[in-house]
Amino acid sequence: MSAAELIAASATAPALDTTVPAAGLSPDGLEALLREIGARRYHKLHPFHKLLHGGKLSKPQVQAWALNRYYYQATIPRKDAALMSKMADRATRLEWRQRYFDHDGIGDDEGGIARWLRLTDALGLPRDYVESTRGILPGTRFACDAYLNFVREKTLLEGIASSLTELFAPGIHSERISGMLANYDFIDEAMMGYFTRRLGQAPRDVEFALTYVKAHARTAEAHQAVVDALLFKTQVLWTQLDALHFAYVEPGLIAPGAFRP
Repeated sequence: MSAAELIAASATAPALDTTVPAAGLSPDGLEALLREIGARRYHKLHPFHKLLHGGKLSKPQVQAWALNRYYYQATIPRKDAALMSKMADRATRLEWRQRYFDHDGIGDDEGGIARWLRLTDALGLPRDYVESTRGILPGTRFACDAYLNFVREKTLLEGIASSLTELFAPGIHSERISGMLANYDFIDEAMMGYFTRRLGQAPRDVEFALTYVKAHARTAEAHQAVVDALLFKTQVLWTQLDALHFAYVEPGLIAPGAFRP
């Protein structure tokens, strides 16, 4: 079934009820609802995702994806720094700071951003152009900035809950690695280094975040805030692919100043 068919089927299926009952949910019930949101709303269902992993994009279209996705990658450690500023408990900060290091690097570990830049380098994009973010789409910028502002403005619980899209990340990373290696002659294993590393990092990260959310969301109001935070994050990810699809696939509405293959 294609991505478009999956979305059409989802539209005709019974709507996903994300309203938490007045009595609240059990910890396991909350986790089940969060996982259902991922099954129904995660961006692996987006048509652009299917085109990318299925080898249906041209090299310039893959360049546009990598260029725009860089801004999201560069936003993550800024988001994590903002989140840590809310953590009064030292043990929680120590746990969470590994995420920051995973992206910005520390010691001998170059970090995820450096690995992403190796991908854009290999795709032929000038590094100074990528890092300047001059060529990204407005939709990319607004979505990523909205995520950063969400974490800055919302509670610690909501900020941690928004990271729970990582529950579903290993699957999409595996698809990305295998699909792109199989379908593009300009992609090699070294270029997939970011995703290969995340296969081990994401499960570790999500174990802590899910445990934290289930332990600290103790009221129906808190359960709803957690659910809404995850829904928001799925919209952030979906919006980025919408922007790419409508700019570089169909109907080709590239914003002024954005990257033009």
